Amino acid sequence: MRRLCAALAAASMISACGTTKPLENVPLTWKPTSTAEFGAVNLSGIANTRIQFESFRDTRQNPQLVAENREEAQPKPVTTRDDVGAFVSQHLREVFNQAGLLTVDQGGDVVLSGEVRQFFVEETSTYNGSVVLYLKLRNRSGKTLWEGTAAGSAKRFGRSYSLENYDEVFSDSVTNAATTLLQDGEFRHALAGST
Repeated sequence: MRRLCAALAAASMISACGTTKPLENVPLTWKPTSTAEFGAVNLSGIANTRIQFESFRDTRQNPQLVAENREEAQPKPVTTRDDVGAFVSQHLREVFNQAGLLTVDQGGDVVLSGEVRQFFVEETSTYNGSVVLYLKLRNRSGKTLWEGTAAGSAKRFGRSYSLENYDEVFSDSVTNAATTLLQDGEFRHALAGST
């Protein structure tokens, strides 16, 4: 009986050690834990502007690397094969819809295109995420109405090297970037003047 208990304990320890498998080529999953805080953003004059989203380009140096656990001397990477640009533009559009704006697949009054310049979560004692987007808003004829950056960040505690926590921080960072963009007076003015 003692040998059986010892064998089970050893198997349990080996199993526990083996659960920290590398987070490589993981799918990106939308899991926001916070809702967009639009505060006193005035949507009058822009609520009926049809905003067409193009899929953003990922211009980061290493498009597969999206996060790292840096709790120990040897960092543990998190990589994906998903299109980060498409992920960000799709979910930025969803947040715009939640804010009460009108987004369309085609035939928009304006077209929002962009680049993902930063999309990363650094895990130390907490998960710290940041997203930096370079965006361009054009009218139907292609004239640039506005261009600039929108940045978002998020921070949370969680289990070490947890894919679920990484997904939550990615999502909250994109949500925060959308909030920042919609609070930009020049961006709102460009939307209002497009129709």
